Amino acid sequence: MTTDGSVFDLLWKREIDDNIARKVQSRLHVTEELLQRLGLEKELEGHTGCVNCLEWNSTGEILASASDDVRIIIWDPFRHKLLDTISTNHHGNIFSVKFMPKTNDSLMVSGAADYMINLHDIKLHETVSVCSCHTSRVKRLAVCPDCPHLYWSAAEDGTVRQFDIRAPHVCRSDSPNILVSLKRCLGRLAEAKCLSVNPVRSELLAVGANDPFVRIYDRRMIRLTTTHKIEQLLPDSNDYTHQTDYLPEGCAEYFVAGHLRTRPSLQNGKLKSYTSTYVTFGANGRDLLVNLGGEQIYLFDIYGRRIVQHFNFRASPYYIEDAGSSNKGECTSPGTLPSCIYKNIPPITSRWIRAMLEDANADPITSRPTLPPRVETLRLEANDAFVALDYSAAVRLYNIAINLCKESAVLYGNRAAALMKRDWDGDIYAALRDCQKTLELESNHYKAHFRMIRCLHELQWTTVASDCLKVFKNKYPSHAQSNACRALEKDIETARVNKEKEAEEMSKTDKEEVQHHAANRWDFNLTLYRPSFSPQEEQWQQRAFDYEKRYCGHCNTTTDIKEANFFGEEGQFIVAGSDDGYMYFWDRNTTNNLRILRGDGSIVNCLQPHPTYCLLASSGIDPVVRLWSPLPEDGRKDDREVSNKDVAASANQRRMRRMNPFDVFDVMMNMGYNPEGANSDASDDDEDFMNRVGAPNCACRPS
Repeated sequence: MTTDGSVFDLLWKREIDDNIARKVQSRLHVTEELLQRLGLEKELEGHTGCVNCLEWNSTGEILASASDDVRIIIWDPFRHKLLDTISTNHHGNIFSVKFMPKTNDSLMVSGAADYMINLHDIKLHETVSVCSCHTSRVKRLAVCPDCPHLYWSAAEDGTVRQFDIRAPHVCRSDSPNILVSLKRCLGRLAEAKCLSVNPVRSELLAVGANDPFVRIYDRRMIRLTTTHKIEQLLPDSNDYTHQTDYLPEGCAEYFVAGHLRTRPSLQNGKLKSYTSTYVTFGANGRDLLVNLGGEQIYLFDIYGRRIVQHFNFRASPYYIEDAGSSNKGECTSPGTLPSCIYKNIPPITSRWIRAMLEDANADPITSRPTLPPRVETLRLEANDAFVALDYSAAVRLYNIAINLCKESAVLYGNRAAALMKRDWDGDIYAALRDCQKTLELESNHYKAHFRMIRCLHELQWTTVASDCLKVFKNKYPSHAQSNACRALEKDIETARVNKEKEAEEMSKTDKEEVQHHAANRWDFNLTLYRPSFSPQEEQWQQRAFDYEKRYCGHCNTTTDIKEANFFGEEGQFIVAGSDDGYMYFWDRNTTNNLRILRGDGSIVNCLQPHPTYCLLASSGIDPVVRLWSPLPEDGRKDDREVSNKDVAASANQRRMRRMNPFDVFDVMMNMGYNPEGANSDASDDDEDFMNRVGAPNCACRPS
């Protein structure tokens, strides 16, 4: 945190040293003190429909907004003045607008639900060009200062296209402007939802689709192709398993939350859908932030490339196939292995295993380093919150403690327990990672080992959970006969039997019925359906990298244009909108929620930070643009601030669990529409939310 003395010192040094200006900007752009004072400065009125996108120019002097009213408005954000209104030729909701770089803010490109991309000359008030190459809604556009003549588009026809404003364009099937066709890899239901260009390495393009993966393509390795050629490559059936490679090897890297990589998850008997509603790179070009619809917000390190852990417990010296067999007469006292396990083991190996067992059964607490006083205080407070069943508070306190002391096994182990109890979306996998970290720091932490088995079981990784249990029983025989261990072993065995039954039932299912369900995008009741991908796509998904940080609390299930952005010169904070009409602010390092502010009467979709000032523009269902800046420190309470952040976050997690993301019926229910005869099991806070929102009167329909 900055102090008054350090701030004045920096400002004084800036007057005599030009080199200090950058440091002042990065240090004082957005601080936690300024963030805590952030409040509503002004509502800019002018639109008559939902405001779907916001865009600052490169200097932050003007702000552009576009709406369902198919108009683009240019604002002066500092004088709160409407500068210009552009009546576009669009006939559908405008979802994205971008200033073309290095054109003195005279050219702007827009994409809309009418499948069109228009290039506008703002000063001449005319549409320079109209592109109708896409065959479905255009969801996002991207530009890059390093390539001022290029722009890219992502649309629900599954294509990412590249356009050059210097060249004349004719919308024909033989126009070579397709950079990536997701349908070629994922199938005919693939949709491109969002994209972003790396500001440091402009050859890297991040693309989000209607699945949990985020793809980064190196466009230098990809040759532009035509619609005609792509259609020739698509198979007649939905079977893509025998297709040849479409893109060159090495041109793409995939990123995904590790628990979402393996198979679709079920919710209320249906396949739960995931959609990346927004992707953006950090200013350093290293960080990639993804708002995943139906789940949480994830931060990836595209250079660090965290590997998704592959568990191979069968390579452990404690893995013995006969563990747990019913040789009741030979099993012995606590602290040793059953004598039956030593029968066919050479004496040297046997002595080595016995020595490892003695080390494994030693008390690890005696060798733990002492925590610093501040961290120890946080640990005790978190433990008290855990005992009081306030798991969200416990997780928050452990987050702060771990940020201060990153090499403490007890902190990771305790946080894993709190995450498992809280059980929000992704918590079990996060707990699994914490258990793994605990064992790296303290290999004989038997509680972490046991929690790891439970996590693997909850994630339905049954075979790995069974192997891990065998290792646990051999390594810690004194705990192998406990009631908890026996109950877990029974649960794993039941899950294994159920999986075998499901596999047998699936093998008897008529293939034509599977293809029928797969072809109908609104009928995802098929329990075991997994779409077929191209071999290249399968390989890239298997090699996908895991996330670094995760931000929870908001709800993203209703609109597929919801953003998440870095806030601050160095991306110190994360901001995002939510279906409950609030804006959420997180600390980047601790991942804790810092503030929640009411930003819309229904849903907050867009949050765009100013490039140089502590100023934030937001929009959503309301037909206004809101500006947020630090308010005076006069002691008055901001009535837009949510006092109990944990309650709001928990309500959102329950709402996401109950809803199928971007399902039309669930979306309308969430926005207040209740068809006659529909049953409702909403909790009290959800009913209050629906009463406050009211029936939707906008055209922000989901995908």
